[in-house]
Amino acid sequence: MDAFLTQKEYFQSGATLPLEFRLAQLRSLYRGIKRFEPQILEALRSDLGKSAEESYMSEIGMCLTEIRHTARHLREWSRPQRVPTPLMHFPGSSRIVREPRGVCLIIAPWNYPFLLAVGPMISAIAAGNCVTLKPSEYAPATAAVLEKMLDVCFEGRFCRTVTGGAEVSAAETARPYDMIFFTGSTAVGRKVMAAAAQNLTPVVLELGGKSPCIVDETADLSVAAARIIWGKCLNSGQTCVAPDYVLVARSRKDALIREMQKAICRFYGEDPCENSAYPRIVNERHFDRLAAMLPEDPAVGGRGDRESLKIEPTLIETTLNDQSPLMTEEIFGPLLPIVPYDNIHEALGYILSRPRPLALYLFSRNRKLQRRVVETIPFGGGCINDTISHITTPYLPFGGTGDSGMGAHHGRCGYETFTHAKSILSKPFRPDLPVRYPPLTGKLDLLHKILR
Repeated sequence: MDAFLTQKEYFQSGATLPLEFRLAQLRSLYRGIKRFEPQILEALRSDLGKSAEESYMSEIGMCLTEIRHTARHLREWSRPQRVPTPLMHFPGSSRIVREPRGVCLIIAPWNYPFLLAVGPMISAIAAGNCVTLKPSEYAPATAAVLEKMLDVCFEGRFCRTVTGGAEVSAAETARPYDMIFFTGSTAVGRKVMAAAAQNLTPVVLELGGKSPCIVDETADLSVAAARIIWGKCLNSGQTCVAPDYVLVARSRKDALIREMQKAICRFYGEDPCENSAYPRIVNERHFDRLAAMLPEDPAVGGRGDRESLKIEPTLIETTLNDQSPLMTEEIFGPLLPIVPYDNIHEALGYILSRPRPLALYLFSRNRKLQRRVVETIPFGGGCINDTISHITTPYLPFGGTGDSGMGAHHGRCGYETFTHAKSILSKPFRPDLPVRYPPLTGKLDLLHKILR
């Protein structure tokens, strides 16, 4: 039998529904990650040049934390939720029951090939779904380890992997899955959504965009610089929520650049391309795309090595009027435009004029400005006086808005994303109030009182 149909049949058997089954699968996944940790670390080194420390911090450790959090709270999340019942339904009672979607397809990207494969899988398993995972073909070593690990952890009828290129993704998205979770570019996300629409399959799209970072006159520049460079250079900038450009008060631009330069040197040494702990660009095509964005005279950095596929952290001074790819395309690499502004209204107006970003970062002591940014600018999520860290907590949902995506996951939000909220109104047979039954003539005053 076709593997997809086998999964459908297994889900329909009800085997995945019991809480203890779901907890057992989470425990199995946890043990599998611990068992395969050396192979995962080596695969991430092979695919992206990541150090063991960065791989554990940004991928493996986050998955283990998510599993522990989910297992700890799953019983609570799974309980039916009692909600109030309007008087018109007296003496009834109302509750919301969470049920799994069914068989879910997860399409993972190459930039965090382990985290962004396993992360949504944790939520899907916790909810009682069967899972088909499509790892990225651009991270082949990690894809191979994922396939081996999942074969050890799960039965194929419950959780399986499919491998291959874009043609495999296209074929899978054409199938009538009960949900599709896609992480990747906005362009491919549109294709996934169009394919899913043929089967009316709900989708979660975790996309990207140009995530701004604002540094105002009140910011602590040494701390801001360190946290921005850390967020930008993690995975060599190949992070969907990395700061994509910095809007800085003009009076503080030069000082910020100096502090950023110090941070780069402190983190990666005088020649980051020679630092074995500094990740590489994923492939030659992506390297060449980034190299084409480099100006002849960047403020800091600019060197690259095509053989090792490394580009050093590079700061580029530019303006709000820049229409080059540097300011119109998602960079997805260690290049950081520094854009001065003359007043905060100008900076915020610039952000508002562009597609909604996946993330936004503000460095400021000004509480009024903090509130203004949060309340008036649409973005997926972000930080005040930090970068990226908002995605590391299971208590905060992670997702985009507009061109940066739809839907969210992590923690309870992830569990709810992979479930359907089933509404149940329960009533006894008696009393059976006659007010709703025809004929309704002469009942208007009573209806006014009940349905006001």
